[in-house]
Amino acid sequence: MEQQATEIIVASRAALTQASALAVQYSFSILGALVLLVLGWFLSRLLHRWALSGLSHVRGIDMTLAHFFANILRYAVLILVFVTVLGQFGVQTASIIAALGAAGLAIGLALQGTLQNIAAGIMLLVLRPFRVGEYIETKDVTGTITEVGLFATELRTSDGLYRLAPNSTLWNTPVTNYSRERTRKHDLQVTVPDNRDIDDEIDRLLDIAREDPTIESAPAPQVFIDSLGESSATLTLRYWVSTPQWFRTTREMNRRVRIAFGQKLGGPEPEPAPAE
Repeated sequence: MEQQATEIIVASRAALTQASALAVQYSFSILGALVLLVLGWFLSRLLHRWALSGLSHVRGIDMTLAHFFANILRYAVLILVFVTVLGQFGVQTASIIAALGAAGLAIGLALQGTLQNIAAGIMLLVLRPFRVGEYIETKDVTGTITEVGLFATELRTSDGLYRLAPNSTLWNTPVTNYSRERTRKHDLQVTVPDNRDIDDEIDRLLDIAREDPTIESAPAPQVFIDSLGESSATLTLRYWVSTPQWFRTTREMNRRVRIAFGQKLGGPEPEPAPAE
């Protein structure tokens, strides 16, 4: 009995000693892990603010894109800290990194369309083929840009409707931007019978154009004979106007020339007015 009691006491002391050693060992690991987590958290916040501040001062970088890259940097630091903390407890981090890579690949394949929109959104924000407030037209989408996001672009149509277009559809198709250039050209055609003096009609068209203050003086308005018929000639009045005034000026010139010549006007019909 005494021998058994002695063996129990010895085993208990050995177990207590081992438990104390493990407690000391893992207490330092836990303390180190907590320190790493706290430092990693503050470092990620600091790098996030630094990246956001730095990118916001770069000319041409959209704030949406700046927030996106700053968040990527922050979460990359947090993931690195998490993997390092697991290494403190003897976890094989190589297998974790491989698992994260496999999970990322699987998620990428599952969200292929979404990632395509994100990539297109980044290119749209970097290259800026259009900005908020500009009026654009594509094969499928027409309207005024209200917001350019990472996934989709919001537009307002000329009749006041809301439209959401995935970024990939805007990136993979030609885009006509009606608001980007400072001035725009307009051709207005008038048919003149042979019994009228062509030079007088040309001067009259030029006088009408010069009376409008919104029409650019350089390049100056010009009138030329576009085509000849059996008993008439088609004159084209070509002028340039500032882009914000283009729609109003073209409509007003149509009205004034229609009154002056008393006939139906030719030439391409102006595009719908961009939504305000």
